Amino acid sequence: MSISWTRTDAPPAPAPPTSAPPTRPPESAPPPRTTQALTTTQGPASTADGSLAAVESHLDDVLPALASLRGQAGRLTAWGEELARRLLGGHRLLVAGNGGSAAEAQHLTAELVGRFDGERVPFSALALHAESSAMSAIANDYGFEEVFARQVRAHGRAGDILLLLSTSGRSPNLARAAEAASGLHIATWALTGRAPNPLAALCGEAVAIDAGPASAQECHLIAIHAVCRAFDAQLARLAPGSISERRS
Repeated sequence: MSISWTRTDAPPAPAPPTSAPPTRPPESAPPPRTTQALTTTQGPASTADGSLAAVESHLDDVLPALASLRGQAGRLTAWGEELARRLLGGHRLLVAGNGGSAAEAQHLTAELVGRFDGERVPFSALALHAESSAMSAIANDYGFEEVFARQVRAHGRAGDILLLLSTSGRSPNLARAAEAASGLHIATWALTGRAPNPLAALCGEAVAIDAGPASAQECHLIAIHAVCRAFDAQLARLAPGSISERRS
């Protein structure tokens, strides 16, 4: 005799599906991308905030500033020629400035250590404000007014030239540097904004631009290039072997 077992606790068999599973509706295609053109408006609409008028006013200010500089072309020429004589004689140019004037002063040293407009031998020129560690140490120990004067006493020698740039002519640290140089028989030149100003009065010679700070600073760069032009011309006369033709 055979015995069959039937499990009574088994779950009931699933009922057959009565309908198909729901399907995901197809996604609609994204709308095409559109590119919005960036347009600028010229004419009356662009002048509503006075921007164009401000730009034109700035450019207009450059012309009288440049005329002021041109009236001192003789001094710029003399500076370039004297700089050539002294650097050929083994002396050095020291320069200093604050902010934008520091950048322009360093531009001059780059033209002398490197080159301006033609191949030539390098010359010794130091931008005192580029000595960041020395500046911070001096400022910390002696005060910011001494950051250039102490370097002048360290690096300067009789016969050197110190050129100081300032649009206001009223920076105490530049004034201290001029005073330090005078005591060491170092020639002092100033490139400033409107005169009279304290720095121009302290230095042996000055080129003062009769203009506001921005226009004066722009003319300072032109003055630097003019001095470099006279410098190279004097080198060609005094030491023809030290300089070649200008680059095209």
